[in-house]
Amino acid sequence: MVNDTPKRVLVIDDASLVRRYYRTALESAGFEVAEALNGLEALEHLLGGHFDLLIVDVNMPQMDGVSFLQTLRAKSLPVGSMPALVISSETAPKRIAAANAAGANFYIVKPLRPEALVEYASLLCGVRHG
Repeated sequence: MVNDTPKRVLVIDDASLVRRYYRTALESAGFEVAEALNGLEALEHLLGGHFDLLIVDVNMPQMDGVSFLQTLRAKSLPVGSMPALVISSETAPKRIAAANAAGANFYIVKPLRPEALVEYASLLCGVRHG
């Protein structure tokens, strides 16, 4: 990543293997990464710090990705406008439409190559990579 200060990404996914996969790809490109297991935990992270990008799964316990985005976008706080990349195995048009309506900037269907993840993250954070 070509940038003075690393961009911070919050990865929200209940699968530890997926979080580790995203973390490895993003950190190797110069991003700082924090993790949350679900939407509720993600909201707690957002209370304690600034993030430049959210990577959100759809299916999670306690608070799913769509509910998380709806809650986040309803807040009249600066965090309500941060970009969100939804990455899910859900391919049903209704689920994709619900995520987009809730405030996803992009909806990607798994699997996602590490290079593509870094490209999307760089685009949404406004940085050049390479």
